[in-house]
Amino acid sequence: MQLKGKTAVVTGSNSGIGLGVARGFAAAGADVVLNSFTDSPEDHRLATDIAAEFGVNTRYIQADMSDPDACRALIEKAGACDILVNNAGIQHVAPVDEFPVEKWNAIIAINLSSAFHTTAAALPLMRAAGWGRVINIASAHGLRASPFKSAYVAAKHGVVGLSKVVALETAREPITCNAICPGYVRTPLVDAQIPDTAKEYGISEEEAIEKVILLKQPSKEFVSVEQVAGIATFLCSDAAEQITGTTISADGGWSAQ
Repeated sequence: MQLKGKTAVVTGSNSGIGLGVARGFAAAGADVVLNSFTDSPEDHRLATDIAAEFGVNTRYIQADMSDPDACRALIEKAGACDILVNNAGIQHVAPVDEFPVEKWNAIIAINLSSAFHTTAAALPLMRAAGWGRVINIASAHGLRASPFKSAYVAAKHGVVGLSKVVALETAREPITCNAICPGYVRTPLVDAQIPDTAKEYGISEEEAIEKVILLKQPSKEFVSVEQVAGIATFLCSDAAEQITGTTISADGGWSAQ
C-alpha cells in the first residue's frame, strides 16, 4: 500500500492501458479517478468495482479530452491529483497528402494537447501537496516513426518533448515527469484486430501476430497492460525519485533497432 493517501487521475481509463494502470494504482493503495468521453452506467460501475476490489476511493468523471476546458475541469473536479497519467489517445492511418484535417486536429488535441492542459491544471495541486508525479503514456512511436501515422507519431513525439520541459520546470521540486513508451500492448482493441488481419493476409492468427502486428517488435511478444501499470507505479516509488524528464521503453527491443 505504498501509495495510500495519494490520488491518481488517469485519462482514457475505461478500458485498455488506462484501465490497467488505474487498477495498478488502486492495488498500490491510491485513490483513483477514472475518465473517458462517455458517461454510461458501465463506466461508473468500473469505479465501483475497483473500489470494492481494492478498498480505495474510486470515481469516474466524464470529460472530453479534445476540449481544453474539459481537460482542466477534470482536474478541478478530481479535487486532488498527486499522480497524473495522461493516457487518452486515438489513432488514424492515412498518407500525409490524404490525411483528413479533422482527424489530424483530433489526434493532436486528444493525444498531445490534453496532456498540456491536464498537467497545467494539476501542477498547482501537486505543489500544494508537496509531491507529484506526471506520467505520460507515449509510445514507441514517440521515439520512432512508421508510415501513414503522421498525426500519431507527431503527437507522441510531442508528448516526449512536453515531458522533458515539465521535468525541467519542476526539477527543484518533489515532482517528476516521465514518458512511458510501450510497443504494441495486448488490449481488447488489438485482440479485435487479429482475426481481421489474418483474414486480410490469408494467414493464421499466430502468423498475423508475428509477421504483421509485431513486425517491428523483436521479442515477438505483446506488452501487457499489467507491465505498463508496473512501470507507472514504479515511477511513483522512492527508487524513482531522481528519474525525471526521460522515457522508459517497454517495446520488446523495437527502439533498439
